[in-house]
Amino acid sequence: LRGNSGLTALLRGNSGLTALLRGNSGLTALLRGNSGLTALLRGNSGLTALLRGNSGLTPCLGEQWVNSLAQGEHYLFALQIKHDLACGRLTCNATSAALLVSHIVQSEIGDFDEVQSFQHLLHNKYMPNQDALMDKITEYHHKHVGQTPAESDYQLHPAKDREGTKLSLAVSHIGLLVFQGHTKINAFNWSKVRKLSFKRKRFLIKLRPDLNSAYQDTLEFVMASRDCCKTFWKICVEYHAFFRLFEEPKPKAKAVLFTRGSSFRFSGRTQKQVFDYVKDSEFQKVPFERPNSLTPSALIRLTWCLRVLMLCWTFSPSFFQKCPTDKAYFIAKELLTTERTFLKDLAVITVWFQAVLGKEDILPDSVRTLINTNYDPVYQLHQAFLKEVEQRLQQWEGRSNAHIKGDYQRVGDVMLKNIQGLKQLTSLLQRHGEVLVELERSCRASQRLQELCREFEQQKVCYLSLNMFLLRPLHRLLHYKLILERLCKHYPPTHQDFRDSRAALADISEMVLQLQGTMMKMENIQKLLELKKDLTGIQDLAIPGREFIRLGCLSKLSGKGLQQRMFFLFSDSLVYTSRGMTADNQFKVHGQLPLYGMTIRESEDEWGVPHSFTLFGQHQSVVVAARYKCSRCVLGVIPCSRCFRSPEEGGVEAESEEELSASRSSLERQSAQRGNTTVHVCWHRNTSVSMVDFSVAVENQLSGNLLRKFKNSNGWQKLWVVFTNFSLFFYKSHQDDYPLASLPLLGYSLTVPAETENIQKDYVFKLHFKSHVYYFRSESQYTFQSVVLSCCL
Repeated sequence: LRGNSGLTALLRGNSGLTALLRGNSGLTALLRGNSGLTALLRGNSGLTALLRGNSGLTPCLGEQWVNSLAQGEHYLFALQIKHDLACGRLTCNATSAALLVSHIVQSEIGDFDEVQSFQHLLHNKYMPNQDALMDKITEYHHKHVGQTPAESDYQLHPAKDREGTKLSLAVSHIGLLVFQGHTKINAFNWSKVRKLSFKRKRFLIKLRPDLNSAYQDTLEFVMASRDCCKTFWKICVEYHAFFRLFEEPKPKAKAVLFTRGSSFRFSGRTQKQVFDYVKDSEFQKVPFERPNSLTPSALIRLTWCLRVLMLCWTFSPSFFQKCPTDKAYFIAKELLTTERTFLKDLAVITVWFQAVLGKEDILPDSVRTLINTNYDPVYQLHQAFLKEVEQRLQQWEGRSNAHIKGDYQRVGDVMLKNIQGLKQLTSLLQRHGEVLVELERSCRASQRLQELCREFEQQKVCYLSLNMFLLRPLHRLLHYKLILERLCKHYPPTHQDFRDSRAALADISEMVLQLQGTMMKMENIQKLLELKKDLTGIQDLAIPGREFIRLGCLSKLSGKGLQQRMFFLFSDSLVYTSRGMTADNQFKVHGQLPLYGMTIRESEDEWGVPHSFTLFGQHQSVVVAARYKCSRCVLGVIPCSRCFRSPEEGGVEAESEEELSASRSSLERQSAQRGNTTVHVCWHRNTSVSMVDFSVAVENQLSGNLLRKFKNSNGWQKLWVVFTNFSLFFYKSHQDDYPLASLPLLGYSLTVPAETENIQKDYVFKLHFKSHVYYFRSESQYTFQSVVLSCCL
């Protein structure tokens, strides 16, 4: 049973089956036809009752079993190859090593599945430096679809050709394979094989006539002995009959006086008969279990036996624990997933940023003290809170003994305790804005500190601007309030968790109201400081009293015609820019119009430009045009998002090189300034964002596992996804410190897949922008609605 984890798990905890299989005699009895099966059923009333009521399963178990010792020998050679490869004793190049590992993975988990294959390779090491060959291994594994474990193991039989060259012969579903060393040098398809025979230790293959073939019609190989030759001949006969015949061959008639040749024939269903049987019986696909036999007939019979055993074992109540389906459970799970992301965001300040600054004594003591005293206590509090939430979810899912007490399907009491602890830190939360201001002042005073902060923002762990991480504790309060509102709305007043949830909601609402002024002020300062990095040619952008309102693209009319410009609307002025060609990809300011005394007038008839209007300032006027007419655009000066989203636009239009570079991950190309800031995305996607949009996005941050599928891919890939700052960030798991890639969503449309797209899964939504299409699949209706709502907002 070593190497067969599925059967081992089946026997663990089942004393009746364990006693039955104790010793070789019991195992032989199990594999020796109906007597062994009867002995198995005698001690298992559940399996007996299952087979008694299902007459379709009985015929497939009543055929002769092959010798168990031969089955083990077939498998041992593949295990030796696997062991030598893992230990580094099998020397081969990277391509051959990846091919060998792909066959091992095929024999272990079956046909290629993107998520399952990646997870299996992640947790199992088959060779040194396996991580560097992950992509090549999965590429080869994808080509092995349909191969059984026996086909992937390739039992090699030593032989020689007529010239005495040492070769190895193997059998697979496609035909006879010829290896020289570990390299396949030839293959003879079953459709080209006319006759298989042997004379003593000579193995003969007679091929069908082919004018285009350079081979003789009869090939001869010399095996080690007559017994080896006969064994290999029997395997070839079974494979050839199984894959080529439509029905089981009839036994050879017994001779009256003399016999000539072997009477061996393939016995059992052929491949076509098996397909027809499964199709008519409507068997569902079951989890893969590795059979040890290499012969097709034994492979089929053992597979059906394992199907029955797994089906019976699945009926056991202790085999599978269903996850809770209550909406409150998914709300609590959202709290857990977002808390994990929030704690990692806090670690960016308390751990990673502190480590960078600790290498050089540049940060003033006052700023260092502010960070330590105001962020470390909050970080420690949320660490303890996360452990409590994880423990509560484990109890909720039945993964501990707390279900005996019965008081575990609740989360309001844990949140109430955490929020009461946060209330004691309100004074620290109010000073987080002071940390932001003092850090900016210190950067202006020290060029080296400014360079260090810029270098830190280029690290993968800092996937957002540094200033956004400083405001994360304030933003987390808004999400707590949103979660508690959903809980209180879901619970009836009589629910045991309603009282604690309502009390926690009252406390968090009080804190949000108390900190709302500080939060709005700090969000505005943070946005001005972020825009300061994106603009060049303007002095003192973040002056006291200035508020950011909206940014977006308009076309400005000049002597060269209509040219795309990025407009920034502040409370006191309107700034228009164009994207520069500098290394930092900053936007160059072309003009600044004070809002005091500015008037707006439509001018389509005057200039002959659709949807155009003129902005009259005190000293100059500017003619601009939007893509679509909207009164909100004219009154707000900057166009709204609706002006840039036409339902008929760009479904098959090819993107320009600039647009493609904007849609790619920011992690694929690093520069002194990140290339997927909100300003750059709005420029490439020709859209706009307001300060109100930023505030709404802060409340609707999400984290959790999603399955992702590309437009032209077959499998689904499981990823940890974080939605924040109008972007999706993708991780392998929630334990990763930095994302693998990102997808800015500004300009994307969110829909449900049509029937013609053949996405036959539940809770799937589609994100598309021009030729870019992504499908995402969630685990529940609640998660699906939450993600769709957050992306839409």
